[in-house]
Amino acid sequence: MTGRFTRSFTAEPHHIDELGHVNNAVWVQWIQELAGAHWDAAARPDDVAQFIWVVVRHEIDYRGNIVAGESVKAETWIDGAPKGAKSDRRVDFRHAGGKVIVSARTTWAMLDKETQRLVRVRPEVVAPFQLQEPQ
Repeated sequence: MTGRFTRSFTAEPHHIDELGHVNNAVWVQWIQELAGAHWDAAARPDDVAQFIWVVVRHEIDYRGNIVAGESVKAETWIDGAPKGAKSDRRVDFRHAGGKVIVSARTTWAMLDKETQRLVRVRPEVVAPFQLQEPQ
C-alpha cells in the first residue's frame, strides 16, 4: 500500500463562477470530499467507529483551473507524522494533460466521536494513509 488515494471530479455548471471556471469554494469542497473518501476507504473499522476528523487549516495554491465539463484527477496522502491531535494532508489536482493545477496542504484534527474532544493521533491510526517508502 502506498498511502495515496485518487478520485476524479468533473466540473458541473453549478461549480462555475463569474470568471467562467471552478469557484474556489468548490475546490475546498472537493478537498474535503476526497479526505473523507480516503478515510472511509483506508481506515480500520474500529477507528471509523470511534473517531472523526475536522479541518483546522487549508492552504491552497491555484496554478490553473477548469471549466464546465472538464475533469481533474485528485490525489491525496498524509504528509509526515501527526503532531498531537493534528495531521497534515496533501492534495494535488491534475488536469487532463497531467499538470498540477491546484495543490493544497490541509491540517486536520482528530476528535473522539462520542465526546467530541481532541484525541492524540496514534501511529496505527494514521499508518494506512502515510506514504510508504519502496523496499
